[in-house]
Amino acid sequence: MDFNSIMMHIMLSLNKLLVVAVCKLVCILILVPIGLILWKREYSKQRAKRLHKGTVVGFFHPYCNSGGGGERVLWAAINAIQTKYPDVLIVVYTGDLEAHPLQILDKTEKVFNYKIKNNVTFIYLHRRKWVEASMYPYFTLLGQSLGSIWLGIEALNSCIPDIYIDTMGYAFTYPLFRYIGGCRIATYTHYPTISTDMMRHIYKRTISHTNKRIIARNPFLSAAKLAYYKLFGFIYGWVGSRAEIVMVNSSWTEEHINSIWKCPMRTHKIFPPCDVKQLTLLPLLSDEEKCNSIRIVSIAQFRPEKNHPLMLRAMYELRSIIKEDVWDRIRLVLIGSCRNFEDEVRMKDMQDLSKHFALDENVEFKLNVPYSELLLELQRATIGLHTMWNEHFGISIVECMAAGLIVVAHDSGGPKADIIETQPGSQNGFLATEPEEYAKIMAHIIRMDPEERNAIKLVARASVNRFSGEVFEREFLRTIEPFFRLKQE
Repeated sequence: MDFNSIMMHIMLSLNKLLVVAVCKLVCILILVPIGLILWKREYSKQRAKRLHKGTVVGFFHPYCNSGGGGERVLWAAINAIQTKYPDVLIVVYTGDLEAHPLQILDKTEKVFNYKIKNNVTFIYLHRRKWVEASMYPYFTLLGQSLGSIWLGIEALNSCIPDIYIDTMGYAFTYPLFRYIGGCRIATYTHYPTISTDMMRHIYKRTISHTNKRIIARNPFLSAAKLAYYKLFGFIYGWVGSRAEIVMVNSSWTEEHINSIWKCPMRTHKIFPPCDVKQLTLLPLLSDEEKCNSIRIVSIAQFRPEKNHPLMLRAMYELRSIIKEDVWDRIRLVLIGSCRNFEDEVRMKDMQDLSKHFALDENVEFKLNVPYSELLLELQRATIGLHTMWNEHFGISIVECMAAGLIVVAHDSGGPKADIIETQPGSQNGFLATEPEEYAKIMAHIIRMDPEERNAIKLVARASVNRFSGEVFEREFLRTIEPFFRLKQE
């Protein structure tokens, strides 16, 4: 076979491959849109056959029974809609398969003091494991985001709402519910899935719970991860901007969402609801009424980003700079909840770490405490402790301030931007970063004159009214009102 014959054979083969590739591309460009159109029509037919002919509002919150700050937002929003629009059917998409609806509502009343009416339907989702980080040891953000689409399809197949409100930040579900389900889309975003701060950590090769040591120490892996984050951020910006109404919980979150989603005209900052009304009514007890005990309270779910180890390290440092008789009166009370088995293991690790630091006699762990016990703990405490880096807002910080505690929060995110003021004359708390800094501030608070402590407490209480549940509900209803007006028209 001569050279020309070989070249001819190669050209024919390439032409065949090109024809096959073009045919496949044409099929994709034609068949995929047709399939999506048929899929959307099927959901339209299902909506027309729906028994409830009024407005259906679906809240996508797979962890609705967790008892954290995000869940307080969920139930406050539901309570607001039930009050203003009593005929609306509310659907909550949840993955808490083990919890009966009455158990969920009972826990909501005990933990958040919200008595939700019974006209709430719970749609139980069986694919929640696909949004959990443990499923994706690598490419976690992408895996969880794609998993949320799979979970969203299950939700949409179970019930097609008229208005879809995501209260957990699953932005990849927005195109699905908007373009396929034909829903109006609103979101209350607590924390961007990816932020410029996270990218900065990768660029600087800083070790954190989102950037493992092996990656941070390798320049090639760091460069690859940074490229992955930038690509993911571009996609995240597109899907997030599909929301017609965007609500964010703090100035910090607003800044990051606007930089990534690029829809500032549709973005509204609404501080999350905090139980300040009842907490500000708690009497401020004197040191004698507290039996001279010094209780330091933390309210946070046992999640990795809450950084409980920093609290224990701060306590370890505190022990070395105060007198032994004072140390004997100090108790760190860690109040929180566990979402899953991993959180339970994490709490057990914190108990072991407290023993390792010889702090176990000065540290208490309280899991899923009822609201009445929470009030008692806040009333007995002197200091509120917060250690999460770039906390999006900090509901527990506001609650501690309202109850009359002096808060030491992490010098970043929402606490720094919206809550804590450290200037003399208007100081309502303290900010810290390292364990030694936390320890020095706590020692300073303990040594303060009672009148000086009370002055900070009173300023703190006066500053929290803007974070009340009433303010949240009013602003939330005002923001989503166009959806209901359009539905009525």
